[in-house]
Amino acid sequence: MTTTAMSMCKVIFYEDRNFKGHSYECTSDCADMSPYLSRCHSCRVESGCFMMYDRPNYMGNQYFFRRGDYADYMSMFGMSDCIRSCRMIPMHRGSFRMRIYERENFMGQMYEMMDDCDNIMDRYRMPHCQSCHVMDGHWVMYEQPKYKGKMSYFRPGEYRSFRDMGGMRFTSMRRINDSFY
Repeated sequence: MTTTAMSMCKVIFYEDRNFKGHSYECTSDCADMSPYLSRCHSCRVESGCFMMYDRPNYMGNQYFFRRGDYADYMSMFGMSDCIRSCRMIPMHRGSFRMRIYERENFMGQMYEMMDDCDNIMDRYRMPHCQSCHVMDGHWVMYEQPKYKGKMSYFRPGEYRSFRDMGGMRFTSMRRINDSFY
């Protein structure tokens, strides 16, 4: 990624709620925030999109943050712990394409998606998907319809088994497109 593209994404983390206490500015991925902040209870995403994690090394529960102020994100998202790592989501220009599969290892019913889907049961008569192949773009998948519940970030690649990712069952998915930046 070029320096120009990276400078387009910026988040400032604060130790306390309401943007108080020590702060740490981040413009790329950060696997462990503990060297910079003892805790993190608020943040301001000045530009770009980030996936935040409640454990170091991009582990634990995931939370999608776009441009905006999050004075008390723990209350907003119902988080039980504060942010411990973050991953910058690069802007994608172009088409979005993902195949979702009913079963693991790309088995069972398959549907190719190019746009958001707020409920795969309503659209495809599929109660949930167990694997996917992201060909183009960046996506967030949710465990409940209407983009609710636990979420996971998917970038281009093959995901053979969601059981290996904590056993989540995804029922809605959304593209991370230009409107989020």
